[in-house]
Amino acid sequence: MTTTTIMTRDEVISTLNNLIETCRDGQAGFQAAVEGVTNPSLKEVFFQYAQQRSLFVSELQGEVRALGGDPQTTGSVAAALHRGWVNIKAAVTGKNEHSILEECERGEDSAVKNYQEALKENLPPSLNSLANRQYQAIVTTHNAVRDWRDRVKVASARA
Repeated sequence: MTTTTIMTRDEVISTLNNLIETCRDGQAGFQAAVEGVTNPSLKEVFFQYAQQRSLFVSELQGEVRALGGDPQTTGSVAAALHRGWVNIKAAVTGKNEHSILEECERGEDSAVKNYQEALKENLPPSLNSLANRQYQAIVTTHNAVRDWRDRVKVASARA
């Protein structure tokens, strides 16, 4: 028989704050990507992803507050590196859409991993449901970014 350890309130808050940092990084990364691309459709997609992450941050912050905790408001540079979004500014500076998409995909790889880790925790059912819903959206975003990257690569190879 397997026993499940119930997470303490502080552990739940810590897990949610990690997801907040992950979503903040994605929001900032996608906002930076908007500035680096010229394709209007891609600009709109990145803008929508940044808005999605902003919504996720708000949802998670609300849950942290409901638990009596302080939501994470900033991320550290070291943590951003770990979460995969550190090179987006360099890619944006180069204005290379394929490079920008590669960096967005790298950031999304990290977001997927962070959500998978959180979902392994024994979160309360309502929080697990929230994290799972956000995770599914992030996987969909990751796959869409990958598909965009592949289309841009093929288009630039033809040019």
